[in-house]
Amino acid sequence: MALIVQKYGGTSVGSVERIQEVAKKIKRFKDAGNDLVITVSAMSGETNRLTSLAKDIHSQPSTREMDVLLTTGEQVTISLLSMALHDLGCDAISYTGSQVKIITDSVHGKARIQSIDDHRIRNSLSENKVVVVAGFQGVDESGNITTLGRGGSDTTAVALAASLRADECQIYTDVDGVYTTDPRIEPNAKKINIMSYEEMLEMASLGSKVLQIRSVEFASKYHVPLRVLSSMIENPEGTLITSEENIMEKAIISGIAHNQDEAKLSLIGVPDKPGIAFQILKPISDANIEVDMIVQSVSAREGLTNFAFTVHRNDYDKALNILENICKKLDAIGVQSDDKVVKVSLVGIGMRSHAGIAAKMFEVLHNENINIEMISTSEIKISVVINEKYLELAVRSLHSAFELENI
Repeated sequence: MALIVQKYGGTSVGSVERIQEVAKKIKRFKDAGNDLVITVSAMSGETNRLTSLAKDIHSQPSTREMDVLLTTGEQVTISLLSMALHDLGCDAISYTGSQVKIITDSVHGKARIQSIDDHRIRNSLSENKVVVVAGFQGVDESGNITTLGRGGSDTTAVALAASLRADECQIYTDVDGVYTTDPRIEPNAKKINIMSYEEMLEMASLGSKVLQIRSVEFASKYHVPLRVLSSMIENPEGTLITSEENIMEKAIISGIAHNQDEAKLSLIGVPDKPGIAFQILKPISDANIEVDMIVQSVSAREGLTNFAFTVHRNDYDKALNILENICKKLDAIGVQSDDKVVKVSLVGIGMRSHAGIAAKMFEVLHNENINIEMISTSEIKISVVINEKYLELAVRSLHSAFELENI
């Protein structure tokens, strides 16, 4: 008998019929002798509906009241799923984040979990009940309801698995695992059976939207075996995400991630002196704009340098306005900007022991006449920024060149 934490996303519980199918799946696990803790999201589209209602009332609603509002979505799902389990003759009980005492900090909209009191859950498990916990939510030390941010149900599930020392945390979604790249771009993309926390962290941070990055960080920190599965089809394997030492044979490249939410900004001809990066990036940081890739290069004029960086496309206009003001203050030559770029990345822990990966990547892009605008590397990833019109060509060409369909 195993203790398993399962999480079902919004599409998996998007209708009464889907909830009933999820209940049947849970009952099969329960009948096999497993102890089960289930975490669910709000029904598909419900969070957006509630947000729209709030905006109809107030253009900038209070973050505290938004948390109170949005957490009702998960409360609906946990009660309906518990009812569906009862209908199948399976004893179940639902809990909100506050009832379980998932204690968070007080940052509304993106709170972080500080502790979990699992006493109530363990008591219910000892009574042979399936425990259904609302994802995405918690409560601060003052009793205020908080939310964990978009995709926070993944983090709830992993945190519960860590607290309960579960044998496995299973994330059920609308895909049957993590693929070598987006199957919508490359039809030959192959499902990865096993990968490391480190690789999944890179894939998530580089644009793969299968898992919320904070949930992977949590799993890595507390060594929670994490499995991604489909709630739509029966596939007992999915993708297992585990520690590197549990992976006997490491593929050189595990996958290709891409991010279409990139924008590039360049400050041309600024003084090449100590502290210049700080003077440029401090105002950007003060505006709560996250910077991703950074490149500083020699200018055509002696004593000057060019400074380029990327930001999320949603922050493009704000960052451009700030950079134009910095340009005037530093008496730079000018600003160049481009919101039509994408980031394409190779990811793989096997890269550590193989030379020539970057050269091969650059050769493949060269052969396709794709210009590389920026480059960033680490031990297990190589990222390039290219024009967005070449995204599909780059992904398909790299996938074929590294033979990822054969891993």
